[in-house]
Amino acid sequence: MAGNYDDVSVFELSPEREQVLVEKQTECCLMWTTSTGDPVGVYMNYFFHEGSFWLTATEQRMRIKAYRKRPRGCIAITSRGTDIGISQALTYKGNIVLHQDEPTKQWFYKVLSARVRPESVERQKAFAEHLDSPARVVIQLIPDGRIGFDAESMFKDSAAGPSRTQV
Repeated sequence: MAGNYDDVSVFELSPEREQVLVEKQTECCLMWTTSTGDPVGVYMNYFFHEGSFWLTATEQRMRIKAYRKRPRGCIAITSRGTDIGISQALTYKGNIVLHQDEPTKQWFYKVLSARVRPESVERQKAFAEHLDSPARVVIQLIPDGRIGFDAESMFKDSAAGPSRTQV
């Protein structure tokens, strides 16, 4: 048990718990920088596939314009809103690849729709149709850096841990 929490890097999220978090969560905060260097982020749906995070936006969104000029990005994922329990968090930074080819877009729509509309095939189809527009861009973040945090390990055996209503 730590005496204080000045250095939380020792409370690393294990690879097993990282995998569970990435699979259970469907939203992340996608971040980029503006032309003046200001950081900006928005919450978006994502999925992880073959070592990359996949998201989407339309061509007119500022994030797409920014990524065309500065193809580096970052996402942050938390366990909030999942059944995981005590807070876990991940941040990944990496290179951004923008895809606009039809095969990638159609594959992406199918996978994302199944992930965020698992309750019915009809809802998946409707969501995929909603996404399918000429200005749609698929965003691939290829991570090359990671920060993981596991509050459960931080608060293990500590009276400072969250109450059961906070998990």
